[in-house]
Amino acid sequence: MKIIIDVNVLFSALIRDSTTRTILVKSGFDFYFPEPSLHKIRKYKEYILEKTGLREEEYTQLLGLLFKYIKLIPTEQIEKNWEQAKQIMGHIDEEDVTFIAAALGTSESIIWSDDSDFDKQQKIAVFKTKDIVLLFGGG
Repeated sequence: MKIIIDVNVLFSALIRDSTTRTILVKSGFDFYFPEPSLHKIRKYKEYILEKTGLREEEYTQLLGLLFKYIKLIPTEQIEKNWEQAKQIMGHIDEEDVTFIAAALGTSESIIWSDDSDFDKQQKIAVFKTKDIVLLFGGG
């Protein structure tokens, strides 16, 4: 199973040493993140630095550590499924189209998100953090 993480999951792992960070680093699961969504991480970098008290160097190291365990899904792969993803998710939340397109182009994948907008579509399986915690814990 391939797990596509949404932006808020990555933010959670950056902001605090949490269960989310532990799962990303220690679970051995196959995590993926859509390349086009990297702009969101860059956009909120200052907010994350302020919220965490990390120095820029520490932030860069942490982001690098997380991306040792997260593979990027290339923009080209996402674009191939953009129209279908837009039909599925565009009327619900335009920003989530990227994650649906990423899942459509990645075999045996699910999305990890606590965003309830994903619950309004039926095409791609979406796991909440509590579901991922259960998988990680074997419960």
